[in-house]
Amino acid sequence: MAADAAAIEAVAAIVQRLGVMMGAGVAPGNAWLYLRDLAADAPTPAPEHSRAVVRSTEAKAGADLVVARVAASIERGVAIPPAIVDAASSGGPRSSNVSDAWRAVGAAWYVAIESGAPLAGTLSETADVLRQLGALHRDVDAALAGPRSTARFVGLMPVVGLLFGTLLGFDTLGMLFGSVPGLVCLVVGGALSVGAMRWTSALVGRARPTELSPGLTAQLIAIALAGGGAIPRARQLAIDARERAGLENAAATTGLAEVDRILALSRRAGVPAADLLHSEARQLRREHTSAAQLEAAKLGTTLMIPLGVCVLPAFMLLGVAPMILAVLSSTVGSLR
Repeated sequence: MAADAAAIEAVAAIVQRLGVMMGAGVAPGNAWLYLRDLAADAPTPAPEHSRAVVRSTEAKAGADLVVARVAASIERGVAIPPAIVDAASSGGPRSSNVSDAWRAVGAAWYVAIESGAPLAGTLSETADVLRQLGALHRDVDAALAGPRSTARFVGLMPVVGLLFGTLLGFDTLGMLFGSVPGLVCLVVGGALSVGAMRWTSALVGRARPTELSPGLTAQLIAIALAGGGAIPRARQLAIDARERAGLENAAATTGLAEVDRILALSRRAGVPAADLLHSEARQLRREHTSAAQLEAAKLGTTLMIPLGVCVLPAFMLLGVAPMILAVLSSTVGSLR
């Protein structure tokens, strides 16, 4: 959704500010406290503002809530990486995508601390990645806008048919609720309409990206290598970071297998592994974006299936059949 894109970009803005402050010599804990103080003066969106402005402000408010939670944990003596993960898990971000964005930040922070990599540079790089992922969500939302509108319009067809019959003077509602054939049409047509809505929602949901952070494992290992560690140590740090952040899943296992191939190539070719890993992470994000856009483009055709199987029969049962029953009823009544 567009709200997810705005929220992920709000996370990126927070991470970028942290990177800038730490690059200027501000202690990590103090940087979070400064951001919490800044968030206290955040404006409330005015009702006359556009929906995009209100959505952006709400996204910033959600990010500021996480900042406040992390700052409070830091004041209690909690280490920053687990504080970020806890804030992402304790009701701050409402979306799993936004929660995963914060978890990725916690994982990158953990790897940088454990490996000795420059924290400011790590955060700036992580902010860039999050902005790219926010752009991915915006691109997919734009590609899905047309199919989603079509799905909503098609889903209303049975209701439109019912209202159209009523406007023409037919007692369609009376026939649907007051006769056995009408009740049969109502039950079957209603079931088909509900099935069509659920089917189209499932199709739209499957067209959305399923992994928020493609290339995250490669990025984490590259961060660890920037700290001067050996490849086996860097690889293990990335695995530990994903586990601690709650990002361990099937996609992570697949990503690790790809990373191992890149590391083997680095050893054989004598090329710095970090450069190859950064390149691999960028390539994975590009592939992920292309695949998501392709799925969104195919959705326009796929939505024709529930239209033919569910929506058109429901339209006939709820819109056309009651009019026919009303005509037959009035004709039979006039013959008596």
